[in-house]
Amino acid sequence: MEYGTIIREALRMREAAYAPYSRFRVGAALLTKGGRIYTGCNIENAAYTPTSCAERTAFFKAVSEGERAFAAIAIAGGADGTKKLPLCPPCGVCRQVMAEFCDAEDFQIVLAQSEETYRICTLKELLPLGFGAELL
Repeated sequence: MEYGTIIREALRMREAAYAPYSRFRVGAALLTKGGRIYTGCNIENAAYTPTSCAERTAFFKAVSEGERAFAAIAIAGGADGTKKLPLCPPCGVCRQVMAEFCDAEDFQIVLAQSEETYRICTLKELLPLGFGAELL
């Protein structure tokens, strides 16, 4: 799979983040199995709890449009002024949202520092004992 497009979109969305409190900007680009891309950025709130992560923003946009089959997500995040972005894995809540909609063994999570530097993980690697519908 070629990840350049979703990495570029995640980096672009990082710039759109609303992060006046943490100054930690995150962008995400979610690729459906049908080839569509849904983007998201983190959106903070002074009360913190209503804050939405970039990954969940992208997933909720896609799901609200009827999408249910996902192939990969690229995530780029780091503090304002960072010269070299760190690898920015999704938080636990975002991993759980991914588990609701994605096959843990196949879904690719691209942790991007740049278009040239990134690491690919599966959801199963990042959420090894995830809670899912099969347990209900």
